[in-house]
Amino acid sequence: MISVSLDRIEKSYGDNPPTVAADIRIEAGEFFTLLGPSGCGKSTMLRMIAGFLQPTRGRILFDEEDVTTRPPNKRDTGMVFQNYALFPHMTVAQNVSYGLDVRRAGKAEKAERIAKALDQVGLAGYGTRRIDQLSGGQQQRVALARAIVISPSVLLLDEPLSNLDAKLREETRLQIRRVQQEASLTAVYVTHDQAEAMAMSDRIAVLEAGRVHQVATPREVYHRPATEFVARFIGRSNVLPATVVETRQDALVVELPGGRRVETPAPRNPNRKAGDAVSLSVRPELMRPCPVDEALLVGVVGAAEFTGASITFEAAVGDLELTVTMPDRADAPRPGDTVGLAWDGERTWAVGE
Repeated sequence: MISVSLDRIEKSYGDNPPTVAADIRIEAGEFFTLLGPSGCGKSTMLRMIAGFLQPTRGRILFDEEDVTTRPPNKRDTGMVFQNYALFPHMTVAQNVSYGLDVRRAGKAEKAERIAKALDQVGLAGYGTRRIDQLSGGQQQRVALARAIVISPSVLLLDEPLSNLDAKLREETRLQIRRVQQEASLTAVYVTHDQAEAMAMSDRIAVLEAGRVHQVATPREVYHRPATEFVARFIGRSNVLPATVVETRQDALVVELPGGRRVETPAPRNPNRKAGDAVSLSVRPELMRPCPVDEALLVGVVGAAEFTGASITFEAAVGDLELTVTMPDRADAPRPGDTVGLAWDGERTWAVGE
């Protein structure tokens, strides 16, 4: 296992500002995800790691070795592409064998490693089948087997589940994670799907417009987003305007619209002071209906959705549109009701630069 470092890399085209700028270290054996909307630069970053693109500035390091100018076939990486890039005229075994053929592996070694790779991805016995005889999920697993059969130091995956239906994506992401752990690989995974990133990753880098907003564990990204963009992009979040009333050690006392105050955890920031505007992230499942006289905010219920175990409803608080998710119960607020809303200040998070 090796670590991967993007050492102050930038990618520019012509005289334009950088489309990607990052300074990230991916630890050995880590499943690391580059997450963000389309066009944010995550695939560009992956292709620089693979060697298909050269950074304009900065270095790519495998452990402490500079591989920035090393060609792709000399980087000891395995890659799974979004469209799988399989050869339709070849059998499953022939597709999986491609990297071994390039490395001139012996016949017996190839047979052993192909059988092992197909077994790892759940396709034992499929070696003689043609690619057009496989489902989309099976083709994805062939692409994964082809990437791991060469025993790469780094496994790179570029939106590998985007062509699969929802149920198959859930099944396949578990299999990818299991294969990565069993093979003891450092993996870099690109996706725009927050659920995939949260379920699979050791850590996530959240990107937007070529900029890295946050690098953290899934739990930290969800509960302690670094910026308003992260709070809104990862799942649902209510982002509330507030004003700092008092700064304390690792906490802020803020005033909400309507005048109620709440104490919220916050990293110590010497530049924050009383009177500053901040934004608070409160997840929908953390808000709860309460009597109006006990509420932090008071709103009017709009659209509501029953989803079985829970109810999600919108609440208009002045110009704010908030989302609340609560367990299903007979006395749940209905559209048109005035509802008080409260939450635990300890579960609130002040976001910002």
